[in-house]
Amino acid sequence: MSAPLTPPPPPHEHSARDAWQPPAHGPLQHSGSTGPAGYPRHGWGHDQDGPGMRTEVREAAVTAVAVALGGVLLGVLWWWLAPRVPLVGDVAGDTWVVYFKDSEGEQAAGVDGTFSLLALGFGALCALVAFLVRRRGGVPLVVALAVGGLLGSLLAWRLGVWLGPPQDVMAQARSAGKGVTFDAPLKLSAKGALLVWPFAALVVHLGLTGLFGPRDPDPFAPQGPYAADGGGQKA
Repeated sequence: MSAPLTPPPPPHEHSARDAWQPPAHGPLQHSGSTGPAGYPRHGWGHDQDGPGMRTEVREAAVTAVAVALGGVLLGVLWWWLAPRVPLVGDVAGDTWVVYFKDSEGEQAAGVDGTFSLLALGFGALCALVAFLVRRRGGVPLVVALAVGGLLGSLLAWRLGVWLGPPQDVMAQARSAGKGVTFDAPLKLSAKGALLVWPFAALVVHLGLTGLFGPRDPDPFAPQGPYAADGGGQKA
């Protein structure tokens, strides 16, 4: 008598534990800093540096214009506060001669000194205001302070000369008469004074940024569960 035939084994069935499970971190996502499944993103989205730089350049342009317009006030103050240089006209034959009434006076040097001191104050004030408005600084802002300060100095110089006495000294002497004192035209003899405003703005802004500006994070600071404890053991 033959043994019964053994039935064939049932087809292979996958158990519940063999079923495919989705990743623990969830479905694929596009985040701001990582790609699918948490991998770093390469070339996804827009570059974040572009809009920031454009904003800085736009703010710097506005700053440069505002600083340069401050030259109007500097020119008015220079014309108002600068000492007057007295001149006297005389006639030698048919020719008018103009000379200083006080040949040893220091009024001419005081004109340059007044402009320099005012420019120094304007530069420090502009740097302080720029730092308070925009503490994070940046190269565009520094360039704007320098360019705006130089343009403001040029504007103040030309405006003060225009507001001061006429430039035609001989005409003034003839109009005043022989031996009559009149004021010399407002003149900036030391052209280096035009650089006082931008230089002061750069130095003051650099000092304020270094003392009170935001600090960059320490690249060597411990991160995660590990800290510099003893020989570098786990904290």
